Amino acid sequence: MLAIPKRNKVFFLILISIFLISCDENTEFNQYKSLENSSWKANENIVFDFMVKDTIQPKNLFINIRNNNKFEFSNLYIITNLKFPNGTEVIDTLQYQMADASGRFLGNGFTEIKDNKLFYKEHKIFPFSGDYQLSIKQAMRKNGEVNPIPFLKGITDVGLSIEKISK
Repeated sequence: MLAIPKRNKVFFLILISIFLISCDENTEFNQYKSLENSSWKANENIVFDFMVKDTIQPKNLFINIRNNNKFEFSNLYIITNLKFPNGTEVIDTLQYQMADASGRFLGNGFTEIKDNKLFYKEHKIFPFSGDYQLSIKQAMRKNGEVNPIPFLKGITDVGLSIEKISK
């Protein structure tokens, strides 16, 4: 029997997951950006550009975070900036639970990589058609410190998905 290296198995599982997710007919947008060395630099904006045509049907927007066992925290703070075609900007500071009380990571995945699909905006109706931009940066700090963690280890990918709401 041919032995497949562990790294190739993980890549294969991620590739299949992306393929299955991309087959969803309700998904209008789905994109991931990989972080170099699985480390999210302080003040590094992860930017997603997307086009909105439908201004009638509500949609759910998700921030997708993939983390591995090097992520040292039970939660994740991020700052988002959503830019509308008319120049309006909406800035949010969000917190997501990444592990349960026992320290076990939440999210889906059979390997050390967990895929977290986190609600960003529910039942969002976009007021304008056109080009939108969402930027996301990490806002993690150690207790009692003002400055963000310079390199947030354990985040492998950051993504955005937009789904039509089924009736």
